[in-house]
Amino acid sequence: MIIARVIVDVPTRETDRPFDYEVPERLAAWTEIGSRVAVPFGGRTLQGFVVGFAPEAEVDRSRLKSLTDVLDALPPLTPELVELGVWMSRRWVCPLVVALQAMLPAALKGRTEKYIAPAEGAEVPPDADESEAAVWQAFRRGSAVKWSSLLQQFPDRGPLLKRWLKEGRLTELQKVEDRLSVKTVPVVYPPDSDKLDELLREFPARARKQRDVLAYLAEHPEPIALAALAEATDVSAQVIRALADRGSVEIRQVTEDRDPYQGREFAASSPLALTPAQQAALDPIASSLASREHRVFLLHGVTGSGKTEIYLQAIQMCLSQGREAIVLVPEIALTPQMVDRFKSRFGARVAVLHSRLSQGERYDEWRKIREGRAQVAVGARSAVFAPFAKIGLIVIDEEHETSYKQEESPKYHARDVAAERARLSGAAVVFGSATPSLESYAAAADGEGYAGDITYVALPERVGDRPLPAVRIVDMREELRLGNRAMFSGALKQALEERLRREEQAVLLLNRRGYSTFVMCRSCGYTCSCPHCDIALTYHRGSRNLRCHYCGYAEAEPETCPSCQSKHIRFFGTGTQKVEEALAETFPGIRVIRMDVDTTTEKGSHEKWLTMFRERKADVLLGTQMVAKGLDFPRVTLVGVLAADAALRLPDFRAAERTFQLLTQVAGRAGRHELPGEVVIQTYDPEHFSVASVQGHDYKGFVRQELHTRRLLGYPPYGRLISVTFTHESVPMLLSTGEMFARLMRERAASMGLGSAAQPGDRPGMDVLGPVPSPIPRLKDRYRFQCMVKYRGEIDASAMTARVLQEMGDNAKRSGVQIGVDVDPQMML
Repeated sequence: MIIARVIVDVPTRETDRPFDYEVPERLAAWTEIGSRVAVPFGGRTLQGFVVGFAPEAEVDRSRLKSLTDVLDALPPLTPELVELGVWMSRRWVCPLVVALQAMLPAALKGRTEKYIAPAEGAEVPPDADESEAAVWQAFRRGSAVKWSSLLQQFPDRGPLLKRWLKEGRLTELQKVEDRLSVKTVPVVYPPDSDKLDELLREFPARARKQRDVLAYLAEHPEPIALAALAEATDVSAQVIRALADRGSVEIRQVTEDRDPYQGREFAASSPLALTPAQQAALDPIASSLASREHRVFLLHGVTGSGKTEIYLQAIQMCLSQGREAIVLVPEIALTPQMVDRFKSRFGARVAVLHSRLSQGERYDEWRKIREGRAQVAVGARSAVFAPFAKIGLIVIDEEHETSYKQEESPKYHARDVAAERARLSGAAVVFGSATPSLESYAAAADGEGYAGDITYVALPERVGDRPLPAVRIVDMREELRLGNRAMFSGALKQALEERLRREEQAVLLLNRRGYSTFVMCRSCGYTCSCPHCDIALTYHRGSRNLRCHYCGYAEAEPETCPSCQSKHIRFFGTGTQKVEEALAETFPGIRVIRMDVDTTTEKGSHEKWLTMFRERKADVLLGTQMVAKGLDFPRVTLVGVLAADAALRLPDFRAAERTFQLLTQVAGRAGRHELPGEVVIQTYDPEHFSVASVQGHDYKGFVRQELHTRRLLGYPPYGRLISVTFTHESVPMLLSTGEMFARLMRERAASMGLGSAAQPGDRPGMDVLGPVPSPIPRLKDRYRFQCMVKYRGEIDASAMTARVLQEMGDNAKRSGVQIGVDVDPQMML
């Protein structure tokens, strides 16, 4: 007897453990670690994952249940991914099934469907009238019918079906089904040439259309899609199916990939000659690949230094060893331009995974990987789970990007997952960035890596010795003193005029979408706020409404103040829509492409806008941070930043770091080719070191100052954080639950002899701060309080937090308080 250990798809702390199931003999050959299975659980049939096998069951054999089915011919998870999932569940304090589900495409997140079938030996009731007999006919040949389809077909026959179920004439079944299946198309297979010639000789002359089809197949004897054959011969599909009914041809359903790049041609490219600096950066990576040694590299290269070519050549080395590679790119930088570079170098061996694909396309790209038809996966955060079995290299481009952190459970960081997965596989990892995160930089400098030492590799110069763009910082306070109340400073206006005159292009960054950031009455001070969240509504001029960017609530543009009915309602702040309008007024005839969340919701919209800009159908590319990364346009010689200090005042210790990174990244879009570049940064705080450091492209100067502050305050990389958020409709209930958590955590810390994390020295320490209201105290009609666990040293704070939450489990469940845990939070909201 084989006993499978199964994690069932019930994401609660109570069920977060393997359950034992007997593997029937008929399923034994198909059941492996990583298999998806259907299992009986609590009176239902649910999806589960096999995470191991045991010689003996932990329950009495009389109570042992059997697997109902194995859902895939090939397990969707490799044993290494299952091991990685176990590590993730501990690291980010989430149920194991949640970690395993995160590794699968949405199409494979199975759901239970109810089916109805005739009981064995049951027949139509002898007293059934004609309409009842028609219902019974739905079960012809004893087949099971989906319950939802039955109710749709016979909406008024629910009582009849229920009666037959009670009488035992019908039986209820449950099946676990995928949300999506593979796409199949009918393909015509012609007979061999001798039989075709014989058919043409004997075919009746009056069947001219069918003869035309056979004649075409005689000239083109390869299998052909039915639709293509019908079009080529100008006949209907019924004519071809009639030939199949006669046995003249065969029609088979053949799987067809939903290729997101179908019809696109990628011109083959060859490796470029490397500069001495690039070669010096590639050599240690190549050495690690050759020795199959797990190492982590931080590739610190200024914008335009040729990091992507190093990635491409390292991947080529990896493939030549018969191994596979994963390349992670931030979602907003995963442009068609980036995909082109990998597709043109590696062709059909590349699978692309990102959120702008349809579910079907994403599933088919995932299948290409699982079935061994692709050896390179390029994608956003979740591509780190690509189901390869022989990983040799993982690349994380722009490793500092916050989008690598998942904001829903499991709240993993792809950078850490990549390092752990590479450790399990003996693979090399390359973190690449012009502005590395302080955690990565400090780890490389201090020799403390994620899963070993991080090797620091620098590319301090652009390819071809092209100069970095000149950066000019404009003090907007001075502009106001000079009487300029426009959103464009004199310097930026002049620079834009020059680009228009020289027929060059510009990129403008304003990291704020919409038209105005808030709407306020000047008579009484009323601010239009979301009724469900403690946040101001943003005005969108195109749709003439106010919108909450957190819960989606929207209301019409007010003509008078909702509070005092005054007509002195005004729109404050600036969004991308307002800048677009100001550009048209200031520079008549200017051609502007605006890229933000509002203009890029449709599939293919990113590619459409960027292609138009590349073809010089616009003078200015205006947008939020999605225009700051991954773009390379030869005619872009000017970058303008309209509100450089917009993020500096956020209640987040990473605000300065994020500001510096964003400004440096967008500045790098200018002057990447022959034409020199210029950057104009508008700010009300030009003295702030995060802004001033950009002017001299002084990453190390910025880091020295920021790390000094972090060390004093005990923030990462010198300490670590766990944010625990409590949400409920009642504030007193929140406070009591939060205080219980804080008390239990402090008691555990005291029992371990841990002092304060803020104390000087290197001794391990822990502080539990809060509970206090979250920076956004109410979202979607639920109040939010949080506790912050701040610790330093070798402390397993994740396990400590998990144990405390387990102790609180019954109390939290009774109160209805929802608890969210974020280990190493990237956003403090």
